[in-house]
Amino acid sequence: MKLLRFVVVAAVLAYAGWLAWPFLSPFIEGAAPGAAVARAGAEAQGGGELFGLLPAWALWTAAIGLYVISALMLGAGDGRAAAAYFLAFAADAALRLALDRRGGEAALPGPAPMAAPEGLALPADPVWLTLAALAGLGVLVVIAGRRIRRRRTPGQLAY
Repeated sequence: MKLLRFVVVAAVLAYAGWLAWPFLSPFIEGAAPGAAVARAGAEAQGGGELFGLLPAWALWTAAIGLYVISALMLGAGDGRAAAAYFLAFAADAALRLALDRRGGEAALPGPAPMAAPEGLALPADPVWLTLAALAGLGVLVVIAGRRIRRRRTPGQLAY
C-alpha cells in the first residue's frame, strides 16, 4: 500500500508540475530573477476572465496549489487528501471545459489546447480523455489514502 501511495503522490506532483511549467520554466532556464518574475507575471496576466467573473489565472493557480497540497497530504498519510484532490480536479475541469468552450483559444499561458498528434485516431476528445484519466487518478488517491486499521481483541497488547 505504501508503494501505491508513493506512485500516486509522484503522479499527482508530476501533473501539478506539468500544469505549473509555464510559471517554472523562466526560473529553470536560467533567466535573471527579475526577468523571470516579469515573464511569469506577464504569462499569468495573459488570460481573460472565465464565466465573466473569475480570472483564468486564479483558477489555474488554485488547481496547481490544490494538487500539490493533496500530494503532500497523501504522502503524510492524511485521509483528507482526496477532498483536496477533488477540489483541484473541479478547478482543473472547469478551466479545461471553459477553454474548450471558447474554441480552444490559448488564453492561458499553461499547456496549449490539446490536439491529437498527426495520424493518431483517438476515440474521444483529448480534453475528455484527460479528465477521465484525472478522475481515475482521483480514485487511486482515495484508495491510497485509506488507512488499514487493525482490530484489537480485548486484552491484546498494543505495541
